Amino acid sequence: MADKTYNTILYDLDDGVLTLTLHRPEKMNAFTGEMMMEMIDAFDRADADDNVRAIIVTGADRAFCAGADLSQGAKTFDYEARDDRPDKAGSAMKNGEIDWSDEKVRDGGGRLTLRIFESIKPVIGAINGAAVGVGVTMQLPMDIRIASTKARFGFVFARRGIIPEACSSYFLPRVVGISKALEWCYSGRVFDAQEALDGGLVRSLHEPEDLLPEARRIAREIADNTSSVSVSLTRQMMWRMLGADHPMEAHKIDSRAIYSRGQTEDAKEGVMSFLEKRQPEYPCKPSKDMPSFYPWWEERKYS
Repeated sequence: MADKTYNTILYDLDDGVLTLTLHRPEKMNAFTGEMMMEMIDAFDRADADDNVRAIIVTGADRAFCAGADLSQGAKTFDYEARDDRPDKAGSAMKNGEIDWSDEKVRDGGGRLTLRIFESIKPVIGAINGAAVGVGVTMQLPMDIRIASTKARFGFVFARRGIIPEACSSYFLPRVVGISKALEWCYSGRVFDAQEALDGGLVRSLHEPEDLLPEARRIAREIADNTSSVSVSLTRQMMWRMLGADHPMEAHKIDSRAIYSRGQTEDAKEGVMSFLEKRQPEYPCKPSKDMPSFYPWWEERKYS
């Protein structure tokens, strides 16, 4: 199922696998405010649709995403000077000083990565070409990243007089370690796919023509063999436990999850399909069958 309603991305759902394609090929899929809002909307739609079992994110033509659109020249990163950001209308200045709590201060790349982080569907990045700036930081909350041998990566922020954005100070050290994260960000250099693989940024490299088939193979393995509710819970458990201060926090959530899941039709189906040597058909859906303790992290707001 293809959707033509977006201007900067393509939304294509096929047999449970949603492919989101960054689609500004004439600009190497450079990131804009409109693309940010369309990607956030696409993830909202995917989470609400039980037919979506896995999401692949890739780029059109020869690039994944060449970073922020620099067509505004010197005022590219000056939100107050921009006249093309509908999400930033007005000023964050109040009484001659910046109101740091104002919504207009927020970084667009960070708004997107936070939305990807919140996804209840597994996310696979198929990095087909150049991925620099926000083109690489938006990948960090994706669960599995694979790359074309032609891909290039760069945390180029210091070379543009800014800093790593899109929550990358949280995600990047957790993905590749603090030393590698700082080396790449300090230098701002562009590096090849092999270095990305060696540094742990991507899981595997593939010839360009094999990249999307491999991404779809991974997605199909998830879609065809697993409980969608179990996968949704697992995704949130793994990511959110990265910040836990003791394994007891994981034990609490594991215990709730295994206790509640064990009583479901999914758990019965998982056992019986194995014993009967047949393909499982899991009936539970994330839209209506998440356990009562979900989302458990909201508890901290009231404690």
